[in-house]
Amino acid sequence: MTKYVIIGGVAGGATAAARLRRLDEKAEIIMFERGQNISYANCGLPYYIGGTITEREKLLVQTPESFRARLNVDVRVLQEVTQINREAQTVEVLNHQTKETYTESYDKLVVSPGAEPVKPPIAGINDPSIFTLRNVHDTDRIKSFCDTQKPKRAVVIGAGFIGLEMAENLHQLGMNVTIVEMASQVMAPLDYEMAAEVHQHLKTKKVEFYLKDGVNSFDRQGESLTVQLQSGRELETDMVILSIGVRPETKLARESGLELAENGGIKVNEYLQTNDPNIYALGDAIAFPHPITGNYVNTYLAGPANKQGRLVADNLVLGNTRKYKGAIATAIAKVFDLTVASTGLSAKALKRESIEYTSNIIHGSSHAGYYPGALPYTLKILFHPKTGKLYGAQMIGYKGIDKRIDLIATVLLNNGSIYDLQDIEHAYAPPYSSAKDPVNQAGYVAENIIMGRMKNINWVEVSKLHAPQICLLDVRTPAEHALGHIEGSLNVEVDQIRERLNEIPRDKKIIVYCGVGIRGYFACRILMQNGFEEVYNLSGGYKTYEHTMCKQSNEDIFESSYIAKDDHIYRGKPTEAPLLKNLVKTIEVDACGLQCPGPVLKLKTEMDKLNPGDRLQQKASDPGFMKDVQSWCNITGNKLVSLESAAGIITAVIEKGEEKGSKPSSGDFSSVQLPQNKTMVVFSDDMDRALASLVIANGAASMGKEVTMFFTFWGLNIIKKTDKPEVEKDFMGKMFGKMMPGNAGKLKLSKMNMMGMGSLMMKKRMLAKKVDSIEDMLNTALDNGVKMIACQMSMDVMGVNAEELLDRVEIGGVATYLEEAEKANLNLFI
Repeated sequence: MTKYVIIGGVAGGATAAARLRRLDEKAEIIMFERGQNISYANCGLPYYIGGTITEREKLLVQTPESFRARLNVDVRVLQEVTQINREAQTVEVLNHQTKETYTESYDKLVVSPGAEPVKPPIAGINDPSIFTLRNVHDTDRIKSFCDTQKPKRAVVIGAGFIGLEMAENLHQLGMNVTIVEMASQVMAPLDYEMAAEVHQHLKTKKVEFYLKDGVNSFDRQGESLTVQLQSGRELETDMVILSIGVRPETKLARESGLELAENGGIKVNEYLQTNDPNIYALGDAIAFPHPITGNYVNTYLAGPANKQGRLVADNLVLGNTRKYKGAIATAIAKVFDLTVASTGLSAKALKRESIEYTSNIIHGSSHAGYYPGALPYTLKILFHPKTGKLYGAQMIGYKGIDKRIDLIATVLLNNGSIYDLQDIEHAYAPPYSSAKDPVNQAGYVAENIIMGRMKNINWVEVSKLHAPQICLLDVRTPAEHALGHIEGSLNVEVDQIRERLNEIPRDKKIIVYCGVGIRGYFACRILMQNGFEEVYNLSGGYKTYEHTMCKQSNEDIFESSYIAKDDHIYRGKPTEAPLLKNLVKTIEVDACGLQCPGPVLKLKTEMDKLNPGDRLQQKASDPGFMKDVQSWCNITGNKLVSLESAAGIITAVIEKGEEKGSKPSSGDFSSVQLPQNKTMVVFSDDMDRALASLVIANGAASMGKEVTMFFTFWGLNIIKKTDKPEVEKDFMGKMFGKMMPGNAGKLKLSKMNMMGMGSLMMKKRMLAKKVDSIEDMLNTALDNGVKMIACQMSMDVMGVNAEELLDRVEIGGVATYLEEAEKANLNLFI
């Protein structure tokens, strides 16, 4: 009779124990678990905290008692293996209940210690209101704190899958949730442009988040905890969730002499056997070669751990007959209304491994557009540019994301290519898919790229190009172009392109873009077959470009929030109840399933039928409608009454404004609202002129006026960060960077500068007279709501990257500024 000892339960260890018993009824099986629970749904823990899972017992897949009864496994909970003696084939065990230590022998040993949360040595990190989430015990602590302390504010440190799931569930409990993430994006397995969609969705849910920022310390002040960020910001909160990653728990393995990989995991062979033939390992703690790169990696996922448990049991009982292929890290998460999934390698990982690749992004709908309820998705695949070998995929949307990522993962794990994606036969009916499923479509587009039928270019490459070298060709309708476009682009609608070929320069690189890439492909084919040689289609179209180029973080949205004596959270000033709601004529319009510009065109058509004062409620599934409807209302003079997003459906209520050119009755002009805003173009980077512009801006803001500052050419130097990140620049960009001031602190006086002495004297004089520095004035202006816009064209000409500018600065063009100038009664040029 063979004696098997298993260290650790949950996904891997418990699965191995169950499979061992099914294969060998006579074996002696002992499982040690230092915690109270041996098998629980750790992926469901955030949803129990948030109340979606209402019964704690549903988290416990198996109890020690049920495991013993059905499987005859000797389960010993609250007992921790503290030492492995490989020569004697024994383990030393500490009983946490009795505090006694004893020795247990084994014939074969299975090690499944899991992973532990990373908890860095930050000052104040042991405060009782700071939590990590890894097991049922952690869950009970968080749940108890939420139930008894009734926290109103929570800070989540780390924006991985668990961090975002916790943010959603704490938000569901009614808390103001702030996320702090060191990286420039959430969800590390995603590439930046895909994560940008998640950023924009979080904004619609009023989640505050700070990117490229970390924690310096935690400071307890009475009932409130202060989170001090590296940027200098201070966040007041009631509780903190630490979700900054995990690491393999390999102390026991290391001390017993088991071989570890460079990444710290327990090294195993294809049979999941360690360097000791009598010891096997599995789960989060092991390191195994990645199927694509061949490098040892850890995989912190429940699915692979379960599979490994089954394989280990087979190899223990039947001999080493079952080989483990490795994991490509297929993962999925719910982020509020979005489903976010990935499999294989991202572009970041492929670059790190120096693997040649190309990629493409497509947008579409979850099922046939003519069948009601179709919702949008974004799918990115990465593949070899010549052979089409598949490397990875990422998908974001609202419905059907899971089945698509699973199909791609199956192809990927079987060393497949983009041609295999084309051949997948899927179940099709209008409520479930389209005749060409998104997975098939991704394969077709990839083939077009490989065969040279279309040259692809991504948003990063476009952002680095300079205007004289290229022609940006917007092939959308004029109405779409008016609502937003890449600065400097020529608008020729795709259906008119054959008749207007003479308007398109033949001596430049042509960058074609449309809404999502489909019309761009048609335009590229027309141009290429009419003799245009350098023609590229923007991957993902304007939709992807816009997501990536706009501001990513969502900072300071809770500054106007306060907790009143009734313990409720209030934001800003109370608004008047809509007493006349039932008296206002409101029509409902369904634009779900329509892709841009469909929702806006339908909005215009229906609004034309209404009288001033009437309202229209329109629902749309295109995420771009969230921004488009705001711009449309600004341009047309209609009033956006409300704008909400839930379950992938955007609902806007618009009130029709007065017809343009209408005048007040009876000759009474006293009610006419004259423009009150202030705008200024800041052209110079002279220190004194910068001071003048900021003094005026802050003065106007203090009087309740809306102020817009448009920084162009040399003025861009005023709004550069003090600590700028390293960015790639061409030769001219580097030369401009060396010749221009690096930030506001290095500006020179326009007169009497005296080789820098004048500016130093000015700063000293300002300090003596208690006049704020330019840096302080900039922060004050931003805090007071002054809108700062950096001119995109000037940035391109001067070689200034978006990453060099202050975080709260927006990037726009002349149209953006002129829209603000239309509302102003004062416009200055400084």
